[in-house]
Amino acid sequence: MAESSIFHRDLNSELPVVVAGDGNFLIDAAGKRYLDACGGAAVSCLGHDHPKVRDAIKAQVDKLAFAHTGSFTNQPAEDLAAHLVARAPEGTGAGRVMYLGSGSEAMEAALKLARQYCVEKGEPERRRIIARKPSYHGNTLGALATGGHAGRRAPFAPLLIDVTHIDAPYPYRLQRPSESEADFALRMANLLEDEILRLGPETVMAFVAEPVVGASLGTQPAPAGYFQRIREICDQHGVLFIADEVMSGMGRTGTSFALEQEGVAADLTTMAKGLGAGFQPIAAVMAAQNVVDVIQAGSGKLWNGHTYMSHAIATAGALAVQQVIEEDELLDNVVTRGDQLEAGLRRTFSQNPHVGDIRGRGLFWTIEMVADRATKAPFDPAEGIALKIGAAAKARGVMTYPSQGCIDGLNGDHVLLAPSYTSTEAEIDLILDALVQAVTDVVGG
Repeated sequence: MAESSIFHRDLNSELPVVVAGDGNFLIDAAGKRYLDACGGAAVSCLGHDHPKVRDAIKAQVDKLAFAHTGSFTNQPAEDLAAHLVARAPEGTGAGRVMYLGSGSEAMEAALKLARQYCVEKGEPERRRIIARKPSYHGNTLGALATGGHAGRRAPFAPLLIDVTHIDAPYPYRLQRPSESEADFALRMANLLEDEILRLGPETVMAFVAEPVVGASLGTQPAPAGYFQRIREICDQHGVLFIADEVMSGMGRTGTSFALEQEGVAADLTTMAKGLGAGFQPIAAVMAAQNVVDVIQAGSGKLWNGHTYMSHAIATAGALAVQQVIEEDELLDNVVTRGDQLEAGLRRTFSQNPHVGDIRGRGLFWTIEMVADRATKAPFDPAEGIALKIGAAAKARGVMTYPSQGCIDGLNGDHVLLAPSYTSTEAEIDLILDALVQAVTDVVGG
């Protein structure tokens, strides 16, 4: 291939040219097929060529592409918002949705909306954000500051706003040997109250957390009771709870919203990847009715605008994605195939001396690699173990999501799996076989 003019993520690597999608497979220019076991980054939840979604996008192209939201609304955007609000966790209320182009934009918009809420409520002194480490909330400056991944933050630290971080519940490394799940959940959740009190409750605007931590920690669910306690603390101190469901939401963990499995609702919820399944760039922020009411009683205006909000083609595509998930009962398949994937990972890797932990929910699973299983010592990050496993799996025709830094943003290797909701039993078996072989290639069995 001729020298590229694209500013690729790695200027020293040569990427295969992808030319087509066939169900859950990608096909490159040489004709090689890759089973997409990670959806790119938990994005392609319906595979790469779903006919109903393609048809919906084509039909909208023939009607209308774009009209500015300062002057118009459009029916696909209205219908998608109604669909999402109707399926939101109990406690959201009527709620409203705004659309963005990416998960990073959605987090920026959620933070700005939280600030607008505080100002319009007459509490302008509330400006502080508390989030968790390690976490990832996006790559724009506000979202990057909110995230707690030390490695990603370090080069841009002088540009980032001041956000404080508490530990996310990470039982493999943080739960004490004699500690019950309930006690662990309470101890970890109470870190939020300690931080609120340290900062001064009257200054804290929002707490941001992923219901199931995604790439930074590797599909880590919270212990039972954790988010109920988080909700209590936020309510007690007047702090908004922002749930980042960009990666874990829209069916990825077996329910439309990941947080609904925790029995609570957020004040603001971000979503993106599974919302549009990669057919069009789209993200969204859902505001619960308590937030909408304050804005409505104040200025009555949204202080955050983007040119491509409510884009008709993007929302038409996303609405079709959500309708397919519901009409084809794909959340049932997420649970069934997720159970198969979990069982296969545990059966295959439970005795592997270099697999320290297996964690996840739905079709969202991770293996954490360690140099020494007995001591949980990580590999030297310079070895790039997860990246080597990802490359070995790719060479065998299966795409995974390798990452580093789950321990502290620098140390810790893990390999994440996020297959399509349409995955078959045979495809899950193929993913497991390829991962086993890739791990064996890199660290042995």
